[in-house]
Amino acid sequence: MTKFNFLGTVAAITLAAGAAFAENPMVGGAAMYEAKNIVENAVNSADHTTLVAAVKAAGLVDVLQSAGPFTVFAPVNDAFAALPEGTVETLLKPENKDTLTKVLTAHVVAGDITAKDIMSNIGADGFYHMQTVSGDALSAKVDGNAVYIFDESGNAGRVTISDVNQSNGVIHVVDKVLLPK
Repeated sequence: MTKFNFLGTVAAITLAAGAAFAENPMVGGAAMYEAKNIVENAVNSADHTTLVAAVKAAGLVDVLQSAGPFTVFAPVNDAFAALPEGTVETLLKPENKDTLTKVLTAHVVAGDITAKDIMSNIGADGFYHMQTVSGDALSAKVDGNAVYIFDESGNAGRVTISDVNQSNGVIHVVDKVLLPK
């Protein structure tokens, strides 16, 4: 039973109700709508203004509005603020667009990977391994009631809100920026 605690209240309600449909959780004080795409929902989250600005600066809006599906591990503003001073400002400069694109696409996996999918696919090593659209690796691990997403350097972000369904995929909110090597 411990394995399913991380799914959160929304998923727990869904599991308890069998085939019943549960509404998406609120993110950043805003309702998230399954009929809207990743960008249409993200722009309404007060917790993701830095991420949205970065997606715009990298020119990834059209990609994240396309059919997908995509799984996005979406860092909150505090995650970006925790980076070394000046990092975000430097990444947002036009001359650093390629680096910014690499960092952002290291948070995106092709496909619609739910928390249940992550749990079902944890291997003998205790991890579920994913390749991002940037070509980098992410790994998910369950630790007690929490799920952590590890980047290639071993840094881990905790999933704080899982299974925010979108018309073109799913978002899992994380509390750290995941960096490619």
